[in-house]
Amino acid sequence: MTFMSKPSPVACAALLASCLIAAAPACAQGDAFAQRLDAVLSQHGVVGGGIAIVHMQEPATQWFFGKARKDTQQPVDEETSYNWASITKTMTAIAILQLRDRGKLSLDDRAVLYVPELRQVHDEFGSIDDITIRDLLTHSAGFRNPTWPWDCEDASNCDWQPFEPTQWSQVAAMLPYTRVAFRPGSRWSYSNLGYVFLGQVIQRLSGDDFEIYIHKNILMPLGMTASYFDRSPYFLESHVSASYLRAGDKLTAQPFNFDTGITTSNSGLKAPIPDMVKYLRFLIGDTANPRYAFVLKRESLEEAWKGVLPVTEPGKPATPYTKDAPMMGLGFFVLDFKGHRYVYHDGDQGGFSSEMLIDPSEHTASILAVNTTDTGAPAPSPTSHPQSNTEPEPGTDLRLTLRKALLDQVFPTHSAGK
Repeated sequence: MTFMSKPSPVACAALLASCLIAAAPACAQGDAFAQRLDAVLSQHGVVGGGIAIVHMQEPATQWFFGKARKDTQQPVDEETSYNWASITKTMTAIAILQLRDRGKLSLDDRAVLYVPELRQVHDEFGSIDDITIRDLLTHSAGFRNPTWPWDCEDASNCDWQPFEPTQWSQVAAMLPYTRVAFRPGSRWSYSNLGYVFLGQVIQRLSGDDFEIYIHKNILMPLGMTASYFDRSPYFLESHVSASYLRAGDKLTAQPFNFDTGITTSNSGLKAPIPDMVKYLRFLIGDTANPRYAFVLKRESLEEAWKGVLPVTEPGKPATPYTKDAPMMGLGFFVLDFKGHRYVYHDGDQGGFSSEMLIDPSEHTASILAVNTTDTGAPAPSPTSHPQSNTEPEPGTDLRLTLRKALLDQVFPTHSAGK
């Protein structure tokens, strides 16, 4: 695997963020991580992607590797744009907290107060009024995982079918056929549908479409000028990465520049790595930047990063996603690793896989995107429209492997180098 790195003032061979501390042990660990990253990308047949690591206000270290488009051999560079899938949910959560801080809602408000169509949902555990905004944020409302659990009759001929419902009316029409799976607030179960409802709350309270609200209240203040939702602006289309699903040795291109429809609030963000670095800088914080407090007060971010529910499925064995006992915060996952708190979210959609990892106390964060998802299947699926990989195969999910490598080999060097 060939690495292409943006020029950096750091002079260690691997150009890793751990070397920003200019310590020889950090560079050695950085080399180890670079080798591990190279091996993982090769193992999973990744076509291309990028990673960046940020420490305090020091220059970010960024790497861009492989091809953005295999057919044209277009290389990945700093302008390459990726779909960030469920990392979008962290911005949705921030938007809800903004509205709370501005006195527009309470997290304990009933969701039906803002989305009255939810009264059509079947809730055998009590009143639908029991579901709160907080339950939606923490994936504890009892709604299903996929937004749209139905597919076309012939999976090999789906080009005519939208990737996701394109209009709210389509989701609303299915609410009488939707049920609550457990008593709201009693446990965790990941739900993309719940974040569609949060998107509706944001739109109806603000008067703006979800995308416009996020653009005005998060992207613009943070200077994320190359970020957008769903299909690319024409002048940026040449920078959009293609995406692929790998099954065995077969690579299947996903539809290019796809639209996430009404599910924008759970998975529609597109952005290049440098713009996501701007988002990371906001998340790790800088008291000298007044715009960060405009986007969200620090104490509200800290509130979002408090684990309130265990990420477990009662009665089911632990999975690679739950075995390390993460907790669910308000739109963010919280992990205790060797006595240290980390915050993260990942994403997987239409061939794109991504991971965002934050160390709040050390003001360090990383962001990873690749344009290839290794499905673990021996042969490709006949489905011809983009696939939301809501339950990735853990054995072939490179995000789990690289998260552990970052925690073991990169993030601790910042603490050691203080």
